[in-house]
Amino acid sequence: MSELFDSYRSSYSEAVEGSIRFSGLRHDFFLRAKAELLRRLVLEQDLRRGGAGVRALDVGCGVGSLHPHLADVFDRLDGCDVSKESLARASAENPHVAYSVCTTSRLPYADGMFDLAFASCVVHHVPPASWLGFIREMRRVVRRGGLGCIIEHNPYNPLTRMAVLRCPFDKDAVLLRAGKAASLLEQAGFRDAHCEHFLLLPSAKPLARKLESALAWLPLGAQYACVARA
Repeated sequence: MSELFDSYRSSYSEAVEGSIRFSGLRHDFFLRAKAELLRRLVLEQDLRRGGAGVRALDVGCGVGSLHPHLADVFDRLDGCDVSKESLARASAENPHVAYSVCTTSRLPYADGMFDLAFASCVVHHVPPASWLGFIREMRRVVRRGGLGCIIEHNPYNPLTRMAVLRCPFDKDAVLLRAGKAASLLEQAGFRDAHCEHFLLLPSAKPLARKLESALAWLPLGAQYACVARA
């Protein structure tokens, strides 16, 4: 997998843009939606209790495309990935983020280091037999009372499936349902997993965002987020 994503170090954004061009939306629209979801998690789940700073880990961060949108969301952000080439680009473009190469199934961090660990559109690249182990490692590095978050493509959305089929590095992707992601989180040692769907409406206007929030329980959005407490 590292060789595949090493080869897309310079062309990752272009490959993603090409896969979603039919939608009329830019990749940045999807990135901002994810960043807003993570921002809301920090507030709604009270991760800043007592004025504490929030340290987060992006597992499988790739070239760090999401990180410019997270500069004011967390007090400290770490990212790890199997692709050294992708991390070289991420580090050059996001000096405020601490990056580490992850070459084994064990994340290169101590137990309980983070308030939040999230994986954004990563699990579908992991072989299904390794899904549980992958999420168990996320649980290991999250402190008691912290959060784990899986953001993934919704396999029930036909436009999402089209985008995945058009994306060259999603050739071997195995999409997982929100219910499966929630079950894996709880099997891995998280608790109280719940899921919401987003990116249902292709608009950043406040009314569209409000309506989409009200419909988050419907399995219709292009992506979903499953969140659970450690």
